[in-house]
Amino acid sequence: MNGPKSSAPKNRKAPLSAARKAAFDVLIAVEKGQSHSDDLLRGKAVNALSSADRNLATTLVLGVLRWQILLDHELRALLKHPGAKLEPEVLIALRLGAFQLQHLDRIPARAAIDESVELAKQAGHRFASAMVNAVLRKLNAAPRVQPSEGTPEKLALATGHPAWMVERWAGIYGMEAARAICRHGQSQPALTVRIENAAVDTELTAAGIHAESGDLLTAARAVISGDVTSSTAYLEGRIRFQDEGSQLVAELAAGVASQSVHAILDCCAAPGGKTLILAERHPDARIVACEASPQRLDALRKRLADHAEHIECRLADATVLEEESTFDLVLADVPCSGTGTLGRNPEIRHRLRLEDLVRQAERQRGILRAALRAVRPGGRVVYSTCSLEPEENEQVVAAVLGERSDAHLVSFRAGIESLLKAEILTSSGAERLLSCVAPEGAVQLLPGAFHTDGFFIATIERDA
Repeated sequence: MNGPKSSAPKNRKAPLSAARKAAFDVLIAVEKGQSHSDDLLRGKAVNALSSADRNLATTLVLGVLRWQILLDHELRALLKHPGAKLEPEVLIALRLGAFQLQHLDRIPARAAIDESVELAKQAGHRFASAMVNAVLRKLNAAPRVQPSEGTPEKLALATGHPAWMVERWAGIYGMEAARAICRHGQSQPALTVRIENAAVDTELTAAGIHAESGDLLTAARAVISGDVTSSTAYLEGRIRFQDEGSQLVAELAAGVASQSVHAILDCCAAPGGKTLILAERHPDARIVACEASPQRLDALRKRLADHAEHIECRLADATVLEEESTFDLVLADVPCSGTGTLGRNPEIRHRLRLEDLVRQAERQRGILRAALRAVRPGGRVVYSTCSLEPEENEQVVAAVLGERSDAHLVSFRAGIESLLKAEILTSSGAERLLSCVAPEGAVQLLPGAFHTDGFFIATIERDA
């Protein structure tokens, strides 16, 4: 006798975890060039998830993007036709499954495989889902082999970076530094905050938040555990998120002025963290904060609203600034390739091309020229990027200085010692930072040397 028939529809969709579906959607948008992972992970869809699902979705997205090059290499070796073109949805489903199998110990293999198969099905690729299942099962059964890192090309594959990038870094900075840069690019960046004063530490401890002192700055803290956003200090604006390297750029800029500072220009100010530090260090100065994007300008105005009395937010292209010989201090923290931030912005490695550096450098030279026109004789311009590439750093500075005879580089050594005396830099941070000062006086922070993104910082003085 036959048992009762199930009333469930034959094509009923299997349940998917909210975190994996959200991660899948974000990765598809990134793959198609529709948006950046950072924007999407802070968007409505991800914010609507529970805290646990939001954390998992973020881990999946950033992990897949960091390891994508190696994942694709391993997955294609298991395809019947390794060179076959795969639809984006199928490729993302494979990458998600492979990342969980290879890098997340707490995810059961069955869940990683089954939900990747279901993601492919629900994306309209029912026939390809069988291939997704077979490939991921093969991958799970295969012995793990640690890739060699003996050459730049092998190091690039082993750490999920484009070979051309790693070969450049090895040639510029040496193999050991390149290895440290690559490993930093595969790790979750430190969650770093800036505190208003030391009294905030007591509040954090009382709130069950564990934060350790930063590598360089007395005002920086690396959050080890706890939810900072729920603390009273954060809600009242006495704590804000900012990479320690980003804080350092602003601190060095604020400290380089050789005379009294009455007027400051921040050429490319959004999102405003550096502007706030400039205002903190020079509370009596008039500050003009420029931004070329209307949307970013709106966000900048909101962030700086409490300082509207002495910070003017202005919509302006930093290459065509109106004022000339007006400002005592100019910060030109220019748009760049962002190769110093690959741990934080992993998709950059997949989008950036060598020829993009030439385009970036052309605009960077334009901004630096405008900054030097805007600063008064005797005033100083601080030029900075979050790039590791000489085309955007030393070569931009050298090209612009080569065009004029009334400006010269100034070493950061005296500025570092001054910040140490003012207890803005830690003693160990100052000592280590001095080793990063190049002979011509600029500072190059390499990822892996400190718990920071990578930055280049140079000071130029216009002759009086």
